[in-house]
Amino acid sequence: MKTQKSFDIDEGIGTLFIVPTPIGNLEDITIRAINTLKTVDLIAAEDTRNTKKLLNHFEIHQTLISYHEHSQEKRANFLVDELKQGRDIALVSDAGMPAISDPGTELVQEVIGQGLPVVTLPGANAGLCALVGSGLPTENFYFYGFLPRKKKDRAQAFELLQKITTTFILYESPYRLIETLNDIKNELGNRKIAVARELTKRFEEYIRGTVDEVMEWSKDGTIKGEFCIIIEGGLMGFTEETNWWETLSIIEHVDRYIEKENITSKEAIKKVALERKIPKREVYQNYHLEQE
Repeated sequence: MKTQKSFDIDEGIGTLFIVPTPIGNLEDITIRAINTLKTVDLIAAEDTRNTKKLLNHFEIHQTLISYHEHSQEKRANFLVDELKQGRDIALVSDAGMPAISDPGTELVQEVIGQGLPVVTLPGANAGLCALVGSGLPTENFYFYGFLPRKKKDRAQAFELLQKITTTFILYESPYRLIETLNDIKNELGNRKIAVARELTKRFEEYIRGTVDEVMEWSKDGTIKGEFCIIIEGGLMGFTEETNWWETLSIIEHVDRYIEKENITSKEAIKKVALERKIPKREVYQNYHLEQE
């Protein structure tokens, strides 16, 4: 067990400060964040070009280096050495809280593992803004972030989300919003959702309604900027025993597995037989003979 007194840190070692940055409106930044960025020895940024604009706006001139998903391992060793030599470091992402759907988790874990202090500042976060503004329940919620792009991984993600009974949060790019709305409808049903875009910026917009209503909006609505999707949790949740396939024919059941998990018909037939508790031969005959 290790304890950390964040305002009573030993002299001679540096502190890693996790500093949230504006998600749109520059006024989102806190006074503490500005003062921290002005006093640290080094600022590690996801994209130095974006961060440079922010620093210039607030007349901050500290040394800036890159820290992103492709440089994490190499940079982590360097940053840990800098902390051990007594230098304070601020970690920032392009927008919002570092390590939330952005690089940073591995660095935080490494720094803590080395017995060095990590201090997290409060600040802007798109998911929480969208959640509170969605009008959906906030007593309990689940943050997922960006869905996987690969078909099999995406199918597994929705299997997890089907079991969530609380409001949950997704992030999505404008290029995949329509695809994701279709997947939500097909996998989760016509639930209540809210889609928020361009949060805290000039064109901030919330679209609240059912999945069908938001899909209708997407035909003519403005699909630009980063999106947060807030989704109503399942009313009763799903368990392993839930026969979600009861309304499907055997052919549809097999095809669903082939499509969702990108597997062969042979593998899909085996899974269907297991779920329906019928002989594999029976599924095979239904699937192949009825398609001839």
